[in-house]
Amino acid sequence: MHLTVEQALAVYPLSEGKLIAGGSGRSRVVKSVNVMDAPDIADWIKEGEMLFTTAYLIKDDPEEAAAFLHKLHQRGASGLGIKLGRFWTSIPEALVSKADELGFPLIELPYAFTFSDQMNGLFNAEMRKNTGMLQDVLDKQVRLMRFALRSDHVRELFETVAEVIGEPIAVIGSRGQMVYNGSDNADADLLADWPWNSHGKWLKTEGWQAFGVPLMKSARCTGHVLFFTPRIYLSAIEESLYSQAAELLSFHLNFNYEDYLELSIQRDFGQMVKRHLRNGMSHESLESYAAKWELALFEGAYRCVLTVCTSLSPGERQEERLDALKNEFLSHALIQGLSGTHVVLEEGVLSLFPERDAVGEEDRLSEALSSCIAGMKGELRGNAKAAVSSRKKKAAHLAEAYRECGEAHRLSLQWGLGGEVVRYESLDFAYIFEQVSSQRMVTYCDRLLAGLEGKDPDYVQEMMRTLETYLDNDGQLNETAKKLFIHRNTATYRIEKLGELLDVDFKRVNDLLRLKLVFQFRKMLSGEASRTAAKAR
Repeated sequence: MHLTVEQALAVYPLSEGKLIAGGSGRSRVVKSVNVMDAPDIADWIKEGEMLFTTAYLIKDDPEEAAAFLHKLHQRGASGLGIKLGRFWTSIPEALVSKADELGFPLIELPYAFTFSDQMNGLFNAEMRKNTGMLQDVLDKQVRLMRFALRSDHVRELFETVAEVIGEPIAVIGSRGQMVYNGSDNADADLLADWPWNSHGKWLKTEGWQAFGVPLMKSARCTGHVLFFTPRIYLSAIEESLYSQAAELLSFHLNFNYEDYLELSIQRDFGQMVKRHLRNGMSHESLESYAAKWELALFEGAYRCVLTVCTSLSPGERQEERLDALKNEFLSHALIQGLSGTHVVLEEGVLSLFPERDAVGEEDRLSEALSSCIAGMKGELRGNAKAAVSSRKKKAAHLAEAYRECGEAHRLSLQWGLGGEVVRYESLDFAYIFEQVSSQRMVTYCDRLLAGLEGKDPDYVQEMMRTLETYLDNDGQLNETAKKLFIHRNTATYRIEKLGELLDVDFKRVNDLLRLKLVFQFRKMLSGEASRTAAKAR
């Protein structure tokens, strides 16, 4: 039983009685009812118990009766009901005064009803209350389950849960920041006693009270949700409903890129990156913010990636396209695994990726970007191109990395170099030799490749493909064979044959550099030819 004294006095036949004194204790919770039949009953009374008596044991000494009332108050009893007519015709003034002083409910029980009549009435009322509450909880559980599989915006998620529960809620992130506050209380007031433990508990102040439930993910607390309820006691069923709502919130928050707070931090950091690149905000401010919110971008090396949309559909806004591009990155598994931060700029999406392991990290980044861009659907398909900066180690080099991305895009577009992903480091030669005339490039290539002149075109094409792959893989025969899907011995034979035909020694750095320039010039010449053809059309 968990009725307040005020609620109990509204239940028939106890409603036929009246509250004589101690009215300020109306909100005391009645957990059970006992009948006084022993002189030391006060020693056995339990917290929340209401005591019924005919006053037989206290009828002869009103002062002793007042001391008995005080002891009941100390034991946490919820009230004392006295049935008049047999031993007392009225309740002594000393007892009334003591009850008012303590705020301890003193009730005159109706003479026409037995104790059992009144106890049965209370128990039946509690049963009806529990039945109605159970039905209400079941109805809310059904509504929560219907909502569980929806993918609404995270704020709509909070508002819908609060509507179903029927009470305001507040959601606090794992670092103690307010994610959502649907109550009338200030954020600072709600967070005054943070951090909290990972167990459900009551939070009460003079201005508000709430029941807090942790948001758990794999035995790890990722935040808390507060349910602002006026009730002073929660049944096991009601606590279960709150726990189910918390599980639903936890699932959706963690499913959507960890939680709403994380997105908020990323968004604020993105605005700071913009101000740093556009308005000269200091890199120290960036570093300070990243360290405060545990963004591991500047703790070691990192790379920047600028992804642009190469064309727009009629009537399509650049901002909409770039927002869609950012969402593609956020939802792609390989990109997510790189723990990057994505910022929408006017010209494209700037992404910052920390490098935890320098060995193979650049290839991993390029593969993830290529996979994401290749898998894009709709208007984004075939219209995205990413440029990767060189490896940076300090936040002070962020602007330089951004410029490298822009330069890589310019060179790639100007000379028709690279595919969907271009790396600034691979365009060094293009940057250095972009002022060399086309005629000189042709002359240089013809002289270096003279040994292949007059050979079968298919043979020349296959040997050139082998040579380019060999140079791209830094002279590693195993990697060359793997990329060409041929046996290592076949790759070895071709390289040796190329050495004879072109009169080069692949062990000499100078010869490798000269051949590298051949392929760079061929790409630049091919890009120039494509631009000339496009202008002619």
